[in-house]
Amino acid sequence: MNEAKTPHPSLRNPCKAVPAPFERRFHEMSSDSPSKRPMTVPRFMAAKEQNRKLAMVTAYDFLWAELFDSAGVDGILVGDTLGMVVQGRSTTLPVTLEQMIYHGEMVARAAKSALVVVDLPFLTFQVSPQQAVENGGRVLKETGASAVKLEGGVNQQRTIQALSDADIPVMAHVGLKPQSVRKIGGMGRIQRDEKQLMADARAAEEAGAFSIVLELIPRELAKAISDELSIPTIGIGAGPDCDGQVLVSQDMLGLTNGFQPKFLKRYAELYRDVSAATERYVQDVRENIFPGPEHSHD
Repeated sequence: MNEAKTPHPSLRNPCKAVPAPFERRFHEMSSDSPSKRPMTVPRFMAAKEQNRKLAMVTAYDFLWAELFDSAGVDGILVGDTLGMVVQGRSTTLPVTLEQMIYHGEMVARAAKSALVVVDLPFLTFQVSPQQAVENGGRVLKETGASAVKLEGGVNQQRTIQALSDADIPVMAHVGLKPQSVRKIGGMGRIQRDEKQLMADARAAEEAGAFSIVLELIPRELAKAISDELSIPTIGIGAGPDCDGQVLVSQDMLGLTNGFQPKFLKRYAELYRDVSAATERYVQDVRENIFPGPEHSHD
């Protein structure tokens, strides 16, 4: 006789049944298309069992978030990578909680369907679980996002547990951890410690993480972790066997000139296209071609 499965820690406190009138009203407010239903943490988790791959990108403002959301991404990560691709810094370490909230609010306001996850930046969760709950709570309250993400596994198990206990959905992140750049000596290093990485992934799930990012680890190890866990794994530089993928949008769209790691596939060359368009604009202005009669008011 099969025993009932224990609910995942992030779903241990289900809400009471929703009254029928409210349920009908919510249904009427929702889109008729199932694909346009807002992505929630439970739906995100269920994708793994449904064998449906999850596609995520990063975004940091309203314009791009609205565009990605309308294109059908499952999730948008407001990553502390904004320190590098938006602020022009060499690492993510200087990014502050206030900056993450500022950018996260714009993204969450734009996203009508995608699950919005906001990074907890360096030194906003490492001090104590209580600090993480306070800051994670601020993120949800002040941005409207659905979840937070933090880097760590075994070393952050108590923190992940505290966030989960406070009903703050948390996505974990193991493998290459950019906030550990000073300790590991640089970015872009493939992480190969199979025992530690598996322990980190298991610890995150046991603590209540609803999903986990696997960054820069060998394909076979990523597959083993994905097979081991019941929560979705989201890969970046971790091969095709993860339950989903995430890319930094500026990299994916070819806006970061000269950055071409092995794991990256460019789906556009916007650096080239924007540069060419701007050069044409400058030339038109200097040659008095723009504005023309069609751009002028009588």
